[in-house]
Order: sequence, then C-alpha cells, then structure tokens
Amino acid sequence: MIREIMHDTWFLSQKSEKATKEDAQIAQDLLDTLKANEEGCVGMAANMIGERKRIIVVNMGFMNTIMYNPVIVKKTGKYQTEEGCLSLIGVRKCTRYEEIEVEYEDINFKKQRGKFQGWTAQIIQHECDHLEGILI
Repeated sequence: MIREIMHDTWFLSQKSEKATKEDAQIAQDLLDTLKANEEGCVGMAANMIGERKRIIVVNMGFMNTIMYNPVIVKKTGKYQTEEGCLSLIGVRKCTRYEEIEVEYEDINFKKQRGKFQGWTAQIIQHECDHLEGILI
C-alpha cells in the first residue's frame, strides 16, 4: 500500500526500534511508496511513512532491496556532499563515505553482510541516518 510521506521533524528525529518478521507489511508498504515516488526518491526508511522500525528500502539500480535492521560496520573514503530528502524541503550538506560495509537481515530475515560503494553506499548511509533519528 502506498503510504503518505511523514514531514514531522519531531517524529523523524526519534530512533527506530528493531524490526521483526511481524513488520513485513511495513516493508512492503515502503517498497510500494518508493515505487510511487521513484521520480524523486531512491531510498526510504520506515519512519518516512510513520513507522519507527529499523527497515530501509534502497534502489540498487536494477531493483529495490529491503534491509531489516541495517548497521554500518565499516566506512572508508570520507567526502562532503549535499542531499535532499522526500521528508524535508531543500538540500543540506553532509558527510558521507565512498565505501561501506553493512550487516543487515534480508527479506527472509537471514543475516547478510554486504559491501557497497558510490551512489548506493550514499543512499544506504542516508537511510541509516533516518533510523538513528538523524536529519540531514
């Protein structure tokens, strides 16, 4: 189901809680909402649709991927950039890393560890910030 985008900065500033298998519908709603906003959006976190759960969806170029409970465990290649957000107006400066390693649970809640770089790494970092209540 396509959900309304959250713009309340107080809500968005709260840390998210661990996701469980019972949150599968939230993940599906995130995928549906990302698809509906693909013209101006490449990733989403659950709090962007009003759910404080540690779930993100990321456009990997060829498909949208769900990550439950992602944690960035390694990052290299620090750089400065500007980003926008569907939940916020305008763009803001932020620090990102060219390469990251992420531990997460896949769609079947199987533990995964992935290395990402470039644009995909930047998207994941942005969405993981959302899970921590960090607004760019």
